[in-house]
Amino acid sequence: MAVELLSCARSPAVDGIVLLDKPEGWTSHAAVQRVKYLFGARKAGHTGTLDPLATGLLVVCLGEATKFADYLLTSAKRYDAIVRLGVRTTTGDREGEALERRPVECTLEQIEEVLAAFRGQITQLPPMHSAVKLAGQPLYRYARKGLEVARVPRTVAIHELRLLQREGDLLRIVVNCGKGTYIRVLAEDIGQTLGCGASLDGLRRVAVGDLTLAEAATLPRLEGRELGQRREWLRSVDSMLTRLPKLSLDSPSAERIAQGGRITGFGPCGPGEVRLYDLQERFLGVGEVSEEAVLAPRRMMSRVSSPASSFSA
Repeated sequence: MAVELLSCARSPAVDGIVLLDKPEGWTSHAAVQRVKYLFGARKAGHTGTLDPLATGLLVVCLGEATKFADYLLTSAKRYDAIVRLGVRTTTGDREGEALERRPVECTLEQIEEVLAAFRGQITQLPPMHSAVKLAGQPLYRYARKGLEVARVPRTVAIHELRLLQREGDLLRIVVNCGKGTYIRVLAEDIGQTLGCGASLDGLRRVAVGDLTLAEAATLPRLEGRELGQRREWLRSVDSMLTRLPKLSLDSPSAERIAQGGRITGFGPCGPGEVRLYDLQERFLGVGEVSEEAVLAPRRMMSRVSSPASSFSA
């Protein structure tokens, strides 16, 4: 361990993302800190929390990649979820204490009808056991004191909600949703609409934007390799930004943008955000073209390096 600590401390700056298959029982923060250590990174973050109960894709941003995490925070996320009908709990999932148990008498047709009602734009009330803040304090701190406070409902988007399997009182569903969606609240609301109550029994995130769980590494797999081998799992910073148009700049333009300048009369593409590269295909950052055809830097790399490798399992 001492040798590894020394090698990590002396390693060069690490910039990129790691797709991690987060294990059950780990907080997202703990998983991020472990990956940060394993890669010898100086800074780390993620693009969307998974509760300890949940497993699956956690996109860990290292170094310069943390600047661009917001671009995936707003991306659609896809989950496989297990909903237990007939049981309501204090936390909305199986980690909480049972509040109520009811008989489950709904038919498959009724379940399909209720799922259809939750597709599209819906309103959710943030759960008390969440990190949403009220008066500067996360809601879970109030919940730990046995308090329930007033919360403001939020509108979220459910792009896909599909039943894969029913086995007794358990429903396995696929959810493709937008930013800020609470799957355990969705499970509770489905149960309430069915009249029997429900809670979340299991959750696995399988995709964030265009990034998928199939490409993710597990902690044991990372821990079983040397530092140099682990870096095969490091993806380039711009792999988070593939939905933005790509724009290459000549040397004078790249230098001007990197120094915070603007380029007027810019016509190669329409208005909106773009990925910026120099002629050596090095990622510079994200710029924005205005309606007046002015290209301005929006979020730029502090360090520019050759693209990191994208590991393929």
